[in-house]
Amino acid sequence: MITTILPTYNRAPLSFVRGEGSWLIEADGRRFLDLAAGIAVNSLGHANPALVKTLTEQAQALWHVSNLYQIPAQQRLADLLVAHTFADTVFFTNSGTEACELAVKMARKYRFDRGETDRTRILTFEGSFHGRSAAGIAAVGSEKMTRGFGPLLPGFTQLPWGDHAALEAAAAEPDVGAILVEPVQGEGGIRPLPDACLKGLRDLCDQHGLLMILDEVQCGMGRTGKLFAHEWAGITPDIMMVAKGIGGGFPLGAVLATENAASAMTAGTHGSTYGGNPLACAVGGTVMEIIADDAFLAEVNRKAGLLRQRLEGLVASHPDIFEQVRGSGLMLGLKCRAPNADVLKAGYDEGVLTVPAADNVIRILPALNIPDADIAAAVDRLDRAATRLEAAG
Repeated sequence: MITTILPTYNRAPLSFVRGEGSWLIEADGRRFLDLAAGIAVNSLGHANPALVKTLTEQAQALWHVSNLYQIPAQQRLADLLVAHTFADTVFFTNSGTEACELAVKMARKYRFDRGETDRTRILTFEGSFHGRSAAGIAAVGSEKMTRGFGPLLPGFTQLPWGDHAALEAAAAEPDVGAILVEPVQGEGGIRPLPDACLKGLRDLCDQHGLLMILDEVQCGMGRTGKLFAHEWAGITPDIMMVAKGIGGGFPLGAVLATENAASAMTAGTHGSTYGGNPLACAVGGTVMEIIADDAFLAEVNRKAGLLRQRLEGLVASHPDIFEQVRGSGLMLGLKCRAPNADVLKAGYDEGVLTVPAADNVIRILPALNIPDADIAAAVDRLDRAATRLEAAG
């Protein structure tokens, strides 16, 4: 069948027409428990009343103005982000991919303005994902991401995951200017970087004068039980990419940076037509007010403990289907023994949605405010999906 939509997605035969909290309703009326949340995007669930109210009020007042003018909703959200993070300054984008492009530009312009034009190389890691732009695919470097899209943007070196000797050797090379890493790999199979390693990485950056760029597009905004995942290690980056959960479902991203790291980004060095528009920033402001609250984050951690306990029981009950639970907070993965595509499909048949990832993992990324009853129901449906696979044999 000829489609008018570019066929770059392997879509499931599901068409959702409505969302309610942690539930999605298909066109035929079937209800699905959503453990995907738009790939960690719907941080406060579907049709959240506070977000609907904010968006409606802003839409009735002002949709879009150019960044040639002051945008109060943008300033308010920037102030909130600076107040709750390491950052001194913020640039708003429409996506994590755009945030990656700016983070790379910022790091390289920093070196240029310091006269260090030979220090343009950025170290990245095997299994990472930084979007599908020119910079994003070059940073990852895998054949799956880059085949057919050459010539690639130069200046990236991919290091093996967990190879400390290779990292230390590469960081000492004179042309390296920055290190880009996800505190928890999402697409790579829900692989958290241990706190000790993140601390060591910060020390390595300080030792060699490197900029530390964190990609918290998927693991940020409360997903791990802190506002941002790096807080667990007690360190701060120089530059950080944010998106997905920050808009609660409305397209929004951001680059956060220290004054020093951002010092070369002066008027005219970057821009965006839609980045930081009133609609997105109004919604983002409400999301920040809710998620940055200590009581809310405490609930995320409590729910994470409950969900992980139930998932550990699921693995124990179905050892031929599942191997282990991994991850942090409400960014969890089930490493499968059965093909993860089969587990995903069996979940569809039982009315529960998950997300595939590398290393034969399915991702569990529910809304951060998922009710306890929905956690129980979701794991029950995964249990039935595993039983279905065992019966099919």
